Amino acid sequence: MSYRRNFLKDKTKNKNAQNKKRNDIEMEEVEIKLEKIYKECKQELKSIGIKIDDEEKVGKIEIGLSGRSKKRYGVCKQEEPDVKTKYVEKKGRNIIVKYGKYKKHKIEISKWVMELNEDIIKNTVMHELIHCMPMCNNHGKEFKLYAEYINQKLGYNIKTTGNKKEDYEKSNKEYNEEKNYKYIIKCKNCGQIYYRIRKPNNLQKYRCGVCRGKLVLVN
Repeated sequence: MSYRRNFLKDKTKNKNAQNKKRNDIEMEEVEIKLEKIYKECKQELKSIGIKIDDEEKVGKIEIGLSGRSKKRYGVCKQEEPDVKTKYVEKKGRNIIVKYGKYKKHKIEISKWVMELNEDIIKNTVMHELIHCMPMCNNHGKEFKLYAEYINQKLGYNIKTTGNKKEDYEKSNKEYNEEKNYKYIIKCKNCGQIYYRIRKPNNLQKYRCGVCRGKLVLVN
């Protein structure tokens, strides 16, 4: 009995290690895709005169993925406010201290966004890049001016809010507003990705709807 328990324990451990390796590979592929899109967006901004790489005027920008939010497309976290750009706003009886510029910006794109069509991903990245510009840390007048300019010059569709259900439908992805997908299934042959709420049983019975290839559970 002890031998059987150890055997099953080792088997489970090996399976978990294999799953982790597959997940790490998948994540690396998504990170590479995001970095490519990020560079393309910056290059496009430069082509219309927006110097997004000017650290003195804009600040330092970092970009990465986040798996925490199931609703938010992305976020731009502002760090190290430039005290020279300090100003105050009065709202009712409250005085709010704000800054027009920050020295560091950390952009996080939600992992679920990377499942969507590339134009939707690029709109999201561009949206967060606008937040890095001076006086654009909210969706006020300056943000909207940049968004309108980029939309006109580059053919983007940057908005202040997104519609997750519509964007899933545009990307031909199954969407369920009430539940979050926990499992990713991938075709070994063509790479088609499927998302499921429940863990599939006996995956060998099923085939890819695109090429009839074998399916594997990624996570």
